Amino acid sequence: MAARPSAQAGLDFSSPFDIICGVDEAGRGPLAGPVVAAAVIFDPAKPRINGLDDSKALTAKRREELYEKIVDRALAFCIASASVEEIDTINILHASMLAMKRAVEGLSVAPTLVKVDGNRCPVLSIRSEAVIGGDALIKQISAASILAKVTRDRMLVDLHELFPMYGFATHSGYGTPQHLKALREHGPCEHHRRSFAPVREAHVLFGSVLPEVAPEVLQVAATLEDDPGALAF
Repeated sequence: MAARPSAQAGLDFSSPFDIICGVDEAGRGPLAGPVVAAAVIFDPAKPRINGLDDSKALTAKRREELYEKIVDRALAFCIASASVEEIDTINILHASMLAMKRAVEGLSVAPTLVKVDGNRCPVLSIRSEAVIGGDALIKQISAASILAKVTRDRMLVDLHELFPMYGFATHSGYGTPQHLKALREHGPCEHHRRSFAPVREAHVLFGSVLPEVAPEVLQVAATLEDDPGALAF
């Protein structure tokens, strides 16, 4: 009699011989600034990095400390981005995928398996796997989330020096009450995402000409309002 098949747990397509790359992005939900992605491959010859977690679960100070350790101990890493112009042209979801694709393709070492946080993967020539909640489950993804978050926060601190009236150094471009108030008082700058509703509303308030944005791009931006993960910072 044939043996009864056993119940199967979650599938894991990795092998001990895989060179695993973790990928994550930061900055889907903000009203301003680029979306940033990172790809990380650990160096098995270097000490394990303790304390890795989803970047949103860590303090800014702890993220900075881990950033330095990740950069020092990674076999390879790459940080890439997609610009505000790209976000407003191809939509924030596709721009996030583009940033992740650039990060993977910029690695100095080619991985054999890419693990991406979330429910979808960018189009890659390498085998890839989407992992929901991966930034808290897969250490390589945790590391990538930290590199992406720290890099983007630093970018917005630099942007704050040029546009202090918006408070970018405080909220990293997210739609906080402080940021929304500044938009109503000063209007948008060129670093604001014109496909996001609060920015478009500020354009109308100040009577500035709204550039054309495809309806499908506006629709994708609007769906982020129902995604707490995209709006967390």
